[in-house]
Amino acid sequence: MEITYVIVIAIIAYIFGAITKIFIDSIPNKYIPIQNVIIGVISAIICYFTGIEPNLLQAIVLCLVATMGAGGIADLININKKEN
Repeated sequence: MEITYVIVIAIIAYIFGAITKIFIDSIPNKYIPIQNVIIGVISAIICYFTGIEPNLLQAIVLCLVATMGAGGIADLININKKEN
C-alpha cells in the first residue's frame, strides 16, 4: 500500500506542477510549502475515498509527511547545485 501513496502523490504533484508552469510564470519560493500542503491534502483525500487508506487522519498525516519530505529533498538538491 505504501507505494500507492507515492504514485498518487506523484501524479497530483505532476498535475499541480504543470498547472503552475502553464498558468503562473513565477511563484516565489516562499509559497512552495503551501503548494506542498495542498498537494498532500488532495492526495490524502484521494487515498481515503479510493479505499487505499481507511483512516482519513492517517492518510492526511502520511501524505503531508511525504510531500513535505519530498519538498525538503528538492530544496537540498537545489541548494547543493547553487553551491557548486
